[in-house]
Amino acid sequence: MTLPFAAQIARDAATDAGGMPLGRLPEWDLADLYTAPDAPELRRDLAWLEGECADFAAAYAGHLAALDAAAMLACVRRYEAIDRVAGRIMSYAGLRYYQHTTDPARAKFMSDMQDRITAATTALVFFGLEFNRIAQAHYEAVFGADPDLARYRPVFDRMRAMAPYQLSDELETFLHDQSVVGASAWNKLFDETIAGMHFAVAGEAEPLGIEATLNLMTDPDRARREAGARALAEGFGEKLPLFARVHNTLAKEKEISDRWRKLPSPQMGRHLSNHVEPEVVEALRNAVVAAYPRLSHRYYALKAKWLGLERLQVWDRNAPLALQENRIFGWEEARDLVSRAYAGFHPDLAKLAEPFFTQGWIDAAVKEGKAPGAFAHPTVSDVHPYIMLNYLGKPRDVMTLAHELGHGVHQRLAAEQGELLSATPLTLAETASVFGEMLTFRTMLAEAKDQAARKVLLAGKVEDMINTVVRQIAFYDFECKLHAARREGELTPEDIGALWMSVQAQSLGPVFDYMEGYETFWAYIPHFVHSPFYVYAYAFGDGLVNALYAVYAEGAPGFEDKYFDMLKAGGSKHHKDLLAPFGLDASDPAFWDKGLSMIEGFIDELEAMEG
Repeated sequence: MTLPFAAQIARDAATDAGGMPLGRLPEWDLADLYTAPDAPELRRDLAWLEGECADFAAAYAGHLAALDAAAMLACVRRYEAIDRVAGRIMSYAGLRYYQHTTDPARAKFMSDMQDRITAATTALVFFGLEFNRIAQAHYEAVFGADPDLARYRPVFDRMRAMAPYQLSDELETFLHDQSVVGASAWNKLFDETIAGMHFAVAGEAEPLGIEATLNLMTDPDRARREAGARALAEGFGEKLPLFARVHNTLAKEKEISDRWRKLPSPQMGRHLSNHVEPEVVEALRNAVVAAYPRLSHRYYALKAKWLGLERLQVWDRNAPLALQENRIFGWEEARDLVSRAYAGFHPDLAKLAEPFFTQGWIDAAVKEGKAPGAFAHPTVSDVHPYIMLNYLGKPRDVMTLAHELGHGVHQRLAAEQGELLSATPLTLAETASVFGEMLTFRTMLAEAKDQAARKVLLAGKVEDMINTVVRQIAFYDFECKLHAARREGELTPEDIGALWMSVQAQSLGPVFDYMEGYETFWAYIPHFVHSPFYVYAYAFGDGLVNALYAVYAEGAPGFEDKYFDMLKAGGSKHHKDLLAPFGLDASDPAFWDKGLSMIEGFIDELEAMEG
């Protein structure tokens, strides 16, 4: 029976996973943003924002090129304050919405806030356009004249990189206004559809939500895994025309925007926003694809042997090993494990993570209508991040906690840079999260009670790394193919499914068979909808962290201080500058092989155990 949302929030979230209690799971306290949708502070901030946007435009539109350093610094700080207040409002509206995406009142509140902020900030469209027209010599002279202003230069260097691709002021204003009924509306339709789905799983008394159904993919019982996979395929199949429409529309909208902007490729906008060179991403992609036979193909052949199967089905990909305990981690046990792992690196890392557990900064329970998956949202630089989980107590859920806490710690440290400089490019945004996973894994490995337990942990880590590197690069290739094909015309669900299957077969390897319906599994991946080409950031982050961890394991002097400095930098430095203190360079193709060799080494160890 589905409880009313208020009752679900109030209940003890000691829901269980397979009959094993998880304990009381934490829920968000959003009062650090606003106490309620009708809070007087929210009304005050909205009124201030609307007035300040108009005043800012009146003061600076048409005058940016004439500002000296002192006036430019005042301008930038006013712009930053606007960004901070708008971010605070939308963080509150968005987090409330993701707690219960099927609640019409929450959806309406988020839409209303988005509409008001879009309307208010339309007056600011001039800023980026006019700023990008400032002559380079004048830009350098003004920003070089004041160190307080010079620290903002990385933000504006990235913005000016878009100058060759910007449109007329009138067109940019139109696109800004239209955004609430364009991509944002399709994103919202996708989110609400996914969150509202229920799947009729054979053997289950009641239909399951998407998180609970996906969780069956790691069930020890092969029949339950198969039932879950077939239920997902049936559910996705029923809504496939809608999902195809969402992807077709967003890909076409992006194609139109890219064409008008004269961007050379669908991926270029993402590379520019990540401040990473296309050739670096291409080197990463090529290194991973070349390693498929040494990584995923070899590992899954090994896994088939462990499971006593000649062929693997897609529902076996994340199956636990036969010797693996059906281990459920209660919330406090997971908290203790991750906290100890963080403290083992440096006590300050654990201290930075502690308030997430004690101050209502984590929402962990699986609830009706809650957004699936997990994320860490930085909110704004004068508040703190919030973490969303759908915690079911599996070992992978513990790793997800370690991952998202890494994001949260990174976001807290980067907040010292202020609103404009705290945002880390996506390629580096995964650094602390994947490093947090590695610390937790190494702690679990050190505490393994015997060789069998070590084997289970190693296998689990290899699977996580394959999911982070191989699977995400396969997703990236799928997106590249999808956007290229959409430029040639409308894609049927079958067309999209064929593209999906081409990258799955290549990445997973020859040991797999594919059930009918697996061609629909592209439908639920939110990154394709919300953040095109985001996914390579996961592989970038994993490869970077593997190389970083190798430096740490070698006992490099001062590593911990350098690591904290890297996290504190936020978006104030390029990846070359951030990695240089560690003797690393992501533009060197051998860099990626160094990271991939760690995964290969774990597989070598697993094969040696077989001997």
